[in-house]
Amino acid sequence: MASWLLGTGIMLIHVLGMISAVMALMSSRTSQGAVAWIISLLTFPYAAVPVYWLFGRPRFYGYVTARGARDSVLRRVLVRYRHNVKPHVAISENTDIQAVEQLAMMPLTKGNSTELLIDGDATFDSLFAGINQAQDYLLIQFFIVRDDELGRQLLQHLIAAVKRGVRVYFLYDEIGSRKLNEGYLKELSESGVEVSPFRSSRGLKHRFQLNFRNHRKIAVVDGKQGWVGGFNVGNEYLGKSAKHGPWRDTHLKVQGPCVLGLQEAFWEDWHWATGAVITLNWHAESHPQQDQQVVIVPSGPADKQDTAGLLVQQLIHSANQRFWVTSPYFVPDQGVQDSLRLAAMRGVDVRVMIPERPDHLLVFLSAFSFLPDMLKAGVKIYRYQPGFLHQKVMLVDHSSATVGTVNLDNRSFRLNFEITAFIPSADFANDVATMLEADFSKCRRVTLDEVSQRPMWKKVVSRAAYLMAPVQ
Repeated sequence: MASWLLGTGIMLIHVLGMISAVMALMSSRTSQGAVAWIISLLTFPYAAVPVYWLFGRPRFYGYVTARGARDSVLRRVLVRYRHNVKPHVAISENTDIQAVEQLAMMPLTKGNSTELLIDGDATFDSLFAGINQAQDYLLIQFFIVRDDELGRQLLQHLIAAVKRGVRVYFLYDEIGSRKLNEGYLKELSESGVEVSPFRSSRGLKHRFQLNFRNHRKIAVVDGKQGWVGGFNVGNEYLGKSAKHGPWRDTHLKVQGPCVLGLQEAFWEDWHWATGAVITLNWHAESHPQQDQQVVIVPSGPADKQDTAGLLVQQLIHSANQRFWVTSPYFVPDQGVQDSLRLAAMRGVDVRVMIPERPDHLLVFLSAFSFLPDMLKAGVKIYRYQPGFLHQKVMLVDHSSATVGTVNLDNRSFRLNFEITAFIPSADFANDVATMLEADFSKCRRVTLDEVSQRPMWKKVVSRAAYLMAPVQ
């Protein structure tokens, strides 16, 4: 009897493995991901089946996207908000900008000001000054928040805002902030701050959405000032980590109508996390000091298409003189790899800046499997030397640049909620170019011999790591 039960159990696991493999074949968003799952599910179903059901879900279900929903409370508010923004919408004849607008499902707005914030001191000085100016509400969202010196500074600023009568909404990713202790959250909550985790696996219906993350970093003050970029909240982001050393990152402060795009992304996330539709200021105001054009591009696994990956490809294809990109994690899918190589073959100055020191070993090893083809095509790879490089910036020609949260890997393209500010401005592009030129001066350029002459065992390990990239 026992042997019959054991045999039946083994057969059942293999049947589940075959069923799951078919599901992976039909639903995976990349062929590479489908192959990785199918091989795992058929060869070792005992471990792969539960992992697939926990982490293999290709789409994020249940999230109401106001930009695309036909009938929802969010949609009705959005219609009124978009009507208020119409006077501030910039009409561009540039088809590349129009493509970004379509991906974003948000308009290009004019009358904005942008301020590039380089590294932690500049970023948090600016953010805390903005928090102290809040009169009505604050929207604060980070992927990682730590209960350390910087985290305590944020907490005290938020508590002080509540005491002034400001409404404060604090959203964090429960996986990214898994080390954040309950005492920190309790102190915020008891002070009057509205606190919520993102809850990607909210409720029984969505219990298998564990592999999705909300990687956005957004701050909004009264619908008038906004911040977005690479920084989370922790001492390491100020360069105070012995492990990582100096921390190189970039953030962006914006004012003007585009702030409502950041606000909308937070508003949707808050609705998913809590079910509440919070009342905010949706009246757009032009900023008198500048007239920058900006598109805010939210992206995530609830989108009908791979918005982040398509945005990167679009920017690469639009480049004629240069395309520079920085990313701490560089494991792009085949479409982005091909776009980078083709751009280099067209004579575009394609530069990719990545860290010298690995943060995630699997991602670090994966890159070696495709770097030779990149280098042969003329793509220039640079490794940043002084410390850990975490900024997510793209520069296109002398005409546009982006600052946001998207890394060049499968997780950012397909599993994370991300957000990017696209600024088609020669002045802003010049500022970004100056910043990146200083960074490139602190890099070493990777050679073809360096990556192609590695021992065979390292090449095998790198290839295996790359095959696992779609399921990270």
